[in-house]
Amino acid sequence: MPAQSPSPTAFGLAADAASQAPIGIFDSGLGGLSVLRAVRAQLPEEALLYVADSLYAPYGERDDDFITDRTLAIGEWLAARGAKALVVACNTATAQSIAYVREKLPIPLVGVEPGVKPAALQSKSRVAGVLATQATLRSARFQGLLERYAADCRFLCQPGHGLVQAVERCDVGSAELRTLLHGYLEPMLDAGADTLVLGCTHYPFLDAAIRDIVGQRLALIDTSVAIARQLERVLEQHGLRAAAPAAAPLPRFYSTDDGRHQQQLAATLLQIDAAVEQVLIPSRRTAAADSRAA
Repeated sequence: MPAQSPSPTAFGLAADAASQAPIGIFDSGLGGLSVLRAVRAQLPEEALLYVADSLYAPYGERDDDFITDRTLAIGEWLAARGAKALVVACNTATAQSIAYVREKLPIPLVGVEPGVKPAALQSKSRVAGVLATQATLRSARFQGLLERYAADCRFLCQPGHGLVQAVERCDVGSAELRTLLHGYLEPMLDAGADTLVLGCTHYPFLDAAIRDIVGQRLALIDTSVAIARQLERVLEQHGLRAAAPAAAPLPRFYSTDDGRHQQQLAATLLQIDAAVEQVLIPSRRTAAADSRAA
């Protein structure tokens, strides 16, 4: 596993040089692009490095040790390339590993979590749906959110099997996808839900398909904007906000697979036409597979 990289200020670099370092954003695949979109809107002056671990997606079907292993390896890889902060733009990775990874990395981390609190505050019927990966729903972090914020609000938790895979192949509106979504959403509506938590960063790319099914019967809770605001606060706390450049920098994209779908989704949904560099990021759990691929 790569050695830990020093923080941007560890060797006494000038504060302005540290502040101009990029921010790393990581997801198991393409869902974190929804967070990247919010970060670019909130912090247009920041340089961004985005890594999709698409070769090993989806994380929601992986065991906890695998998720932690990959999250740490990619965090170290980004830190070694000068990232001044890391956004773990994956609910599953945040839920299963962020506490451990935060202890290991020398840069500040921002994670994501399903919007249980805003859903509990917003729901008038006191019934809310949660669409998330199985790994997120089983995590202690998610169960803690329910214990803290659910109170008198009933949460209907539905694993979104197949949804991450659909987004990964750039399917955000096929008949098969809509059939899958119908099966997940109709029981929530029948139970009286008026709010839906999008508990995976892939799912905001399905908002149009969801709206076609539920209309205005469900308020959709997407925490991407809240994540971007939290990142802004963290950067300010550490004196790492970048000065505004003459032109907003384009993100740099990396993928552990060929990146074809990543480039397509970025162009279609984010209007960013940029190349995706395929990279090998070794880790303990993938060492055998990586050696065969080399």
